[in-house]
Amino acid sequence: MTEPVALSAVWSREPLPSGTSQVNYVLIQAKPNHVPTVQAAPPLNFCLVLDRSGSMAGDKIQHLREAVREIVANLRPIDAVSIVLFDDTLEVLVPARLADDLPALQNAIESIDEQGGTAMSLGLQAGLAELQKFQAADRVGRVLLLTDGQTWGDEDTCRDLAKQIGDLGVSITALGLGTEWNEALLDDLATASNGESDYIADPSQISKYFQQTLQSAQTTTVVNARLLLRLLPGVTPRAVYRVQPSIANLGYKPIGEREVTVSIGEIAGDGASVLVDVMLPEREAGTFRIAQAELQYDAPVLGIKEGKIKIDIPLSFNLDPKASVVNPPIMNTVEKVTAFKLQTRALSEAEAGNIGSATQKLRAAATRLLDLGETELAQTMEQSAQQLEAGGQIAAADQKALRYATRKLTQKLEE
Repeated sequence: MTEPVALSAVWSREPLPSGTSQVNYVLIQAKPNHVPTVQAAPPLNFCLVLDRSGSMAGDKIQHLREAVREIVANLRPIDAVSIVLFDDTLEVLVPARLADDLPALQNAIESIDEQGGTAMSLGLQAGLAELQKFQAADRVGRVLLLTDGQTWGDEDTCRDLAKQIGDLGVSITALGLGTEWNEALLDDLATASNGESDYIADPSQISKYFQQTLQSAQTTTVVNARLLLRLLPGVTPRAVYRVQPSIANLGYKPIGEREVTVSIGEIAGDGASVLVDVMLPEREAGTFRIAQAELQYDAPVLGIKEGKIKIDIPLSFNLDPKASVVNPPIMNTVEKVTAFKLQTRALSEAEAGNIGSATQKLRAAATRLLDLGETELAQTMEQSAQQLEAGGQIAAADQKALRYATRKLTQKLEE
């Protein structure tokens, strides 16, 4: 039987000069061998947890209703759907059911209106209960969470609920609308469930982000993916970053003297990729296996539990230093990850009051972004540095733009 995903590895430079220790980067990609059509996709267990607090009044609630209508219209009769609304109270607008009565679902959506404050944990608790009614091995579960404000006093409860949702095998796509929501909390909710978080600046873009979430769920065939790296003696991993579908510092867990593992989660239509930064020991000339990569995964729709794919990762060394050849696409990815790291550290430094260090890192990131052709994002970096130097703070919209736009630098990795 053909494996559901193909695993490959490419070095940023090869061959390397022999006789010296040095750094190199390896990009490991897991790509689906077959992306199902919408009609052939596995059935979904799709739960919308939506903020309807008073701050959602006006264009926000109008665009939200339109986006939910579009989601429901694109579900199939075999998909399960539930809709939970929260403010400082709770309403389960659509208890979990099959999406086989479009007029009834659309009629329910028309009643979505704004009111009250914000208590996100109420929505997540109800969402978890609705998901449990339909979640099964042959369904891809997804929570689509949207909020435009701060939840007060229940952040830790939200984090605990996100972990419970993740333990159920469901990922959370956490979307923040506008500038008044807590990005650290949404990031934590996504991380706890192997999901994603993102920033919506304009209410008119709600539908676009909702459709992207639905498409990702519909093209997911592999879940619970974990990457195990077995390394040659003397090879030291310095960092592991996910670079597709978006950039994130995965860290890694040592599970032996020369073994590390990272969690990848779902693998949807565009695949998943990680960039591993390694320190290599001195080697003589020749070709050697530096590592072995093993992808462990479940593909419940295909009846695969604890599947495994292994590949060796060789690397050549040459006596002539001039023989080394740089792989431009991989080095382009390295530069994008570096820009992401610089802005992450810059925002942390700014929060700690280390203005000089923050501005220096922002400008270093801006320089890299200009070289990458990301002019608009580079300008936002420079503008933020100027705001800090003038004794102010980075504008909330700019801070969110920096945090989330740099994560997306690698979304078109094939280019």
